Amino acid sequence: MLTILQGAQMLFVAFGALVLVPLLTGLDPNVALFGAGVGTLLFQVITKRSVPIFLASSFAFIAPIMYGVQTWGIPATMGGLMAAGVVYVVLGALIKVKGSEFIHKILPPVVVGPVIMVIGLGLAPVAVNMALGKTGDGAVQLVDGDIAIWIGLASLLTTILVSVFAKGMFSLIPIVCGIAVGYALSLVVGIVDFTPVAQAAWLGLPNFTFPEFNINAVLFMIPVAIAPAVEHVGDMLAISNVTGKNYIKKPGLHRTMAGDGVATIAASMVGAPPNTTYSEVTGAVMLTKAFNPVIMTWAAVTAIVLSLVGKLGALLQTIPVPVMGGIMILLFGSIAAVGLNTLIKNQVDLHKARNLVIVGVTLVFGIGGMAFGVGEFSLQGISLCGIVAIILNLVLPKDLGDSHVVDTAQMED
Repeated sequence: MLTILQGAQMLFVAFGALVLVPLLTGLDPNVALFGAGVGTLLFQVITKRSVPIFLASSFAFIAPIMYGVQTWGIPATMGGLMAAGVVYVVLGALIKVKGSEFIHKILPPVVVGPVIMVIGLGLAPVAVNMALGKTGDGAVQLVDGDIAIWIGLASLLTTILVSVFAKGMFSLIPIVCGIAVGYALSLVVGIVDFTPVAQAAWLGLPNFTFPEFNINAVLFMIPVAIAPAVEHVGDMLAISNVTGKNYIKKPGLHRTMAGDGVATIAASMVGAPPNTTYSEVTGAVMLTKAFNPVIMTWAAVTAIVLSLVGKLGALLQTIPVPVMGGIMILLFGSIAAVGLNTLIKNQVDLHKARNLVIVGVTLVFGIGGMAFGVGEFSLQGISLCGIVAIILNLVLPKDLGDSHVVDTAQMED
């Protein structure tokens, strides 16, 4: 009974981020819950139920999913996301054959850092528009701007305060707290519409969407897997440090990477966002000392059970746009900061011409909206900048890094 309650607690920690991704991308939150639960169970099967970690909706795919849904529709987008999952499985096989070092050679910090920054900064306009009560593209005003800005700021401030000052389990659920305060204010000003809740059934299967094959969507989504794949390695190191066990060796990084891929493939097969390992849950494991992987089994089962509650998904969809927008300002800014920290932590010297070229071109291509297309096929955003970063890293001579760029401060000295 205790492990069941601990599992529900772990799901609660992940809940805010888990449901935020489908709400932002137009997917069904109940399907996301189902995909997270099934994905976590499959991950446990592949890793022999040895790693106490929970998998759920990945923020790295928010912008690509938005673009994919608008361009090809949800079924084709799911087909592309399945291909991204296959990338993880292939990486797992390569790790088994060549070892994990080859990932760092292909995807060093100078490549991964700016790509992660693009993920966060590229979504900044979406966050601001929604905080102002508009649709993500700013085309339609959904909530009065004067009301929206205060609700958005309240959600943002609450999330910040909980992140910085909260202790214990509260420090792990800043998103939930931010949503709760913003939602309460929305109720007070009367901008919450409960019609979908009244119309929804109490119990029923989620509204699954099955994938379709579209070569353009597949080629678009595959490069997006770059940053989450590297993030996966970091998450495995983090949970290893927390529990004192080396999961890189046992069950092995090849198994955990493949498990992540299979979890993403399974989620995409029913219309859910791609799965990724959740650092919030790792924090909860560290805080509670709940190292038993069975706890994550119960978290997954709880997610699947909740996905069958129709009114829960309908209630989540009543969360007003400015509530989500306020929280996203912090979330997307934090993602960009993680990318910057990747460069700093690994001491990437931007005075070296080679590093500066890779980072600079990647950032401008990704944030500036550069697009490359041939016929119906096109690359842009995270997909394009990820490929460009990898190509530049492979093509530019290593000794080019010995040529230093003279900045303005050096000239003044």
